[in-house]
Amino acid sequence: MKPEGQFRIMNDSEQNEVLKMLNRQFGVKKIPGVLLQRGAERIFLYSGDLGSEEIFGLEKTLPVERVGVYFGKFFEDSFRLSIEGAQILQNQINKGVFELDDSQVDTWMSGSELNVETGFKGILAMKYKDDLLGCGKASALKIGNFIPKNRRLKLKN
Repeated sequence: MKPEGQFRIMNDSEQNEVLKMLNRQFGVKKIPGVLLQRGAERIFLYSGDLGSEEIFGLEKTLPVERVGVYFGKFFEDSFRLSIEGAQILQNQINKGVFELDDSQVDTWMSGSELNVETGFKGILAMKYKDDLLGCGKASALKIGNFIPKNRRLKLKN
């Protein structure tokens, strides 16, 4: 059994389950790479040339923190894409999108929730003009924000 901190390559069945979630939520048809899991929730996307044996061989000789880019995580009964995950899938995402307007984008990027009624409950991809900015969790009267503190826009008062 692998220690909690190490990653594992998800098998085809697990990757198909993530793809089903992404298709249901966002209309995604294809994941462009291999998914790796670290811990119970965090998923990374790897699209390089190394095979699984080479990746694990590398991990045995070097302290590998992560392989690939942080793609997202399992969240309740859905999948929440990271900022990079949303941007990687940007050309495929065609549903479950909330379009931010000019008055909302700074509030969102500063890490604040949006007080808006969407008529939707669950994970939404947040979009401003042509860019996806990660995901939020919509409830009856607001969209909760998941932007990490170290990536938030610092607003001047």
